Amino acid sequence: MSLNFGKVAVLFGGTSAEREVSLRSGQAVLSALVAQGINAIAIDPKIDDVTQLKAQGFDRAFIVLHGRGGEDGTIQGLLTYLQIPYTGSDVLSSAITMDKSKTKQIWKSVGLPTAKYQIIIKNHYDPSQAKDILKELSGTVMVKPVNEGSSIGMAKVDNVEDLNKALLDAFKFDKKVLLETWIEGEEYTVSMLSGAALPAIKMATDNDFYDYQAKYQSTETRYYCPCGLDDQEMQTLNKLANAAFSSIGCQGWGRVDFMRDTNKQWFLLEINSVPGMTETSLVPKAAKQAGYSFEQLVLEILTQTLA
Repeated sequence: MSLNFGKVAVLFGGTSAEREVSLRSGQAVLSALVAQGINAIAIDPKIDDVTQLKAQGFDRAFIVLHGRGGEDGTIQGLLTYLQIPYTGSDVLSSAITMDKSKTKQIWKSVGLPTAKYQIIIKNHYDPSQAKDILKELSGTVMVKPVNEGSSIGMAKVDNVEDLNKALLDAFKFDKKVLLETWIEGEEYTVSMLSGAALPAIKMATDNDFYDYQAKYQSTETRYYCPCGLDDQEMQTLNKLANAAFSSIGCQGWGRVDFMRDTNKQWFLLEINSVPGMTETSLVPKAAKQAGYSFEQLVLEILTQTLA
């Protein structure tokens, strides 16, 4: 096995706001690869000189960098230049999925369902616009920094004062902020692996939404897999997930997030091109339901670099 893969760089940590999550994901992946006899070595771009990976004899890379520098096409571009095969999506699709506004624009252009939205630019925003924005977006909105993940900088607001405060907070993370019409309903996610949809997961939290605390700190968040949808509903959801994933040009593995409103209408939220990979993250949960152990999952993802 180790002879087939050669020397593998497991890239995790980095400098993004999601560094702590990436450290946990990367350590889990590294441990699983080493346990299977693979010559896998930890590389943290915050500490290590990633421009020297080729000179150091690395044959391929397993990317477990979340957020900017890892999911935005930056590391993918470097690895492409160095001619080192890597896991996951290519430069362009990684860059698009990191930018929530570009992702939504593409989905809208090909007729895929996504919530009504506006893009707010920090240097062009006037707080006096808040009232009209709320009216245009049905009164309650989700505030999301365009280029962040793990629900960092996100907030649910329904009045002018809170909207302006939430925007100020979001601008600390990004100069572009996405405002989406709030969707009342249930949240689901579909993990993609080697061109196929894994079993969907429904997430439930007592928080206002599935935020950072619900994802990484709470012991009260509920995960349902099987998710409770009937066969026809699952076919619809998987078809949407595949269409959303392929429309951006994603490949290998990833995760597509959804909301289903009270009228049972689906809305696409975003794509995670390098999702969390701790042993309790969503992709491993879905893979387990499909019959993959965590070790088998990471091996399947790494095997994609041999193609």
